[in-house]
Amino acid sequence: QVQLVESGGGLVQAGGSLRLSCTASGSVFSMNVMGWYRQAPGKQRELVAFATSGGTTYYADSVKGRFTISRDNAKNTVYLQMNSLKPEDTAIYYCNVRFIAAPKNEYWGQGTQVTVSS
Repeated sequence: QVQLVESGGGLVQAGGSLRLSCTASGSVFSMNVMGWYRQAPGKQRELVAFATSGGTTYYADSVKGRFTISRDNAKNTVYLQMNSLKPEDTAIYYCNVRFIAAPKNEYWGQGTQVTVSS
């Protein structure tokens, strides 16, 4: 019904930057919330940031001031600009979408690996 495809992960040194992107396809409704989660080995999956189609954004305390989430609603795409990366940012990053019209449904991307070396 809905597919999410992430890209932009990779290996960077501490202090470097990466830009992740996620594009949704299929039965995508215009009013939605798209967000990024991450999961490090042995840890719970955690919310990193989200952005609503109306422009509201949220960031986890651990990434405030370093990460920026943005959207291109016409392309059903969400981005995560990650600056000043730290080794503790190393994780698999997953894209997520929820629709205002069907808030109990959510969809996930396959994940993209981000590795930050010290």
